Amino acid sequence: MKKNIIFVITLALHLFAVKGNAQKENSPKVILITLDGLRWQELYTGADSLLVANKTYVHDTTKLKTDFWRPKAKDRREVLMPFFWKKITAMGQLHGNRNAGSKVDLTNNMWFSYPGYNEILTGVADDKNINSNKKINNPNKTVLEITNNLPGYKGKVAAFGSWDVFPYIINEDRSGVPVNAGFEAVTGNDLSQREMFLNQLQDQVPSPWSSVRLDAFTHHYAVEHMKKNHPDLVYIAYGETDDFAHDGDYEAYLRAAHNTDNMIKELWEFTQQDTYYKDNTVFIISTDHGRGTDPLDTWKSHGTKIKNAGQVWIVAFGKGITALGEVKNTEQLYSNQIAATVAAVMGNEYSVENAGKPIKTIIKSKK
Repeated sequence: MKKNIIFVITLALHLFAVKGNAQKENSPKVILITLDGLRWQELYTGADSLLVANKTYVHDTTKLKTDFWRPKAKDRREVLMPFFWKKITAMGQLHGNRNAGSKVDLTNNMWFSYPGYNEILTGVADDKNINSNKKINNPNKTVLEITNNLPGYKGKVAAFGSWDVFPYIINEDRSGVPVNAGFEAVTGNDLSQREMFLNQLQDQVPSPWSSVRLDAFTHHYAVEHMKKNHPDLVYIAYGETDDFAHDGDYEAYLRAAHNTDNMIKELWEFTQQDTYYKDNTVFIISTDHGRGTDPLDTWKSHGTKIKNAGQVWIVAFGKGITALGEVKNTEQLYSNQIAATVAAVMGNEYSVENAGKPIKTIIKSKK
């Protein structure tokens, strides 16, 4: 009789464990992506008529107009970011076209990178402690750190960034989240041939900037990590759009946006071919801040003194996301809602005090 009881208890525990693993295995994976400082104006209306032929900001105006100028905004945005406007719009949600009555804003008052990333990743603006781009460890816990410390997620969260401040924004030492950013090489005893080649190539290809590497390295390091380790939550922070804008190079800014669109397409196609991610992955994409528009020269800049630099955008698509396309005349959204939305998509609570609430149209899709 005792043997039978022991057997039943053991079987029950086993089935419970299997059920728990199955639920975890089937829970949605999230790829959170940011494009540093990409204006909503380019995303929703394409190349700017006042900039695309302006020789102050463009080296070859004829070629740039051939590549990215079209008379209609709908055609301009599609040629600039074809994956967004040919694919995502048919399977996801695009928020932040202010011309269509959709507004997304920052809640921090700094309107530059570290405060913007802190707000996106933690769900709370912290103007008191996060008021510069200095390399200081973030005192706030990000959704990456919180997820990484949940049962079953240890080692299943990873971050990749082009800017070398991300290890501090994510507080790599405290959080335990591996962050490959700046000019870091990937390390380990099981490097793939592609990772070893990327390490070698990164040393041989100079970046235009001292603190930001080219996005192709960030992208391919992330993809290789996903192939090997299958993290459930991945954060990828592309940076070229912001840095080319600061350089006043509108041509490079547009081409960086176009290239990033293609890299996001590659990521989506990879997830739909990999059995771990296929039909079970949600992409959430945004930006850390906007840029100026008036006076014209302020397109290069952002920050509190730059009018409308707190205007941003949010895009979501993937498993269970209702295809609303370009959202119009909707409720006001904020960047501080992204962290809670990521957690909710994964089926986790997000109890950070004062954090923004999950975005209803995205979470509603999941129910």
